[in-house]
Amino acid sequence: MSNDPHPPERVFPPAREDAVNAAHPTPLPQTSDPAYRLAFQDMDFLLREDLRPVRFQLELLKPELLLDEAKIASTFVMYGSARIPEPAAAQTLVDTAITDDQRRIAERLLAKSKYYEVARDLAKIASKVGADASGWKQFVVCSGGGPSIMEAANRGAREVGADTIGLNIVLPHEQAPNDYVTPHLSFNFHYFALRKMHFLLRARAIAVFPGGFGTFDEAFELLTLIQTGKVKPIPIIFFGRDFWDRVVNFQALVEEGVIAAKDLDLITYCETAEEAWDYVCNYYADADPDWRRESSMVIDRSAQDG
Repeated sequence: MSNDPHPPERVFPPAREDAVNAAHPTPLPQTSDPAYRLAFQDMDFLLREDLRPVRFQLELLKPELLLDEAKIASTFVMYGSARIPEPAAAQTLVDTAITDDQRRIAERLLAKSKYYEVARDLAKIASKVGADASGWKQFVVCSGGGPSIMEAANRGAREVGADTIGLNIVLPHEQAPNDYVTPHLSFNFHYFALRKMHFLLRARAIAVFPGGFGTFDEAFELLTLIQTGKVKPIPIIFFGRDFWDRVVNFQALVEEGVIAAKDLDLITYCETAEEAWDYVCNYYADADPDWRRESSMVIDRSAQDG
């Protein structure tokens, strides 16, 4: 008899083992009916309307577990348009425009394409923070995983050898992750609500670049959550003051009495990656006196690397 006082770790077979054993049942009328399938292997069952709460839980749980396993402690989330290309591609749009309307839009996109490089540079700087003493990664760059500004964010992180997250979503038109998302940190969502929740669960800074409905949705939900006290304040950086002043009259919301003047303090405007990172460093400096010194070193190394 063994002297080991510890009992076996488990007495039931693992679900994976039963799943293999159940894959090829003895052919019978009973085993041929869908009712006989293991519930977690029955896609028809899992996709029923009344299983929506379970699917919600699965979409919350899967990325959470995998991000924990990857030791992702905090993220720097970057929102922005899927339609603002890098400068060379934007110039091509101008050169190939046929109508006056096409040219005007292409020229506006070209003017905003500088933010592709800003997002890329900011991602490089943030990604150099790396892991803490216990191996947990800090300020891991996270985007929606798509093209344009999202691609720039993941690209910058990848270019300095860092892991980077992409939170994609199934849409009616085909959408694939960009080439720079770390494969084991590339997630796909059915529910927008769960995707937006994962954007914020680990976020410790948010960069909002010019964008359309999707960017507005993500940014304004965050502002609402902080305004109402549902989320603790974090640095929120809007890039492109001219763009935002043109498309949203924030001051008018104050004048109309529908937000408070202090609500505008939730937003900080920046134009360069260095300016934004400096703001993030100053924001957290009071909480950790060493943070400002260490983060300044990151900026200095970035400048030296060109």
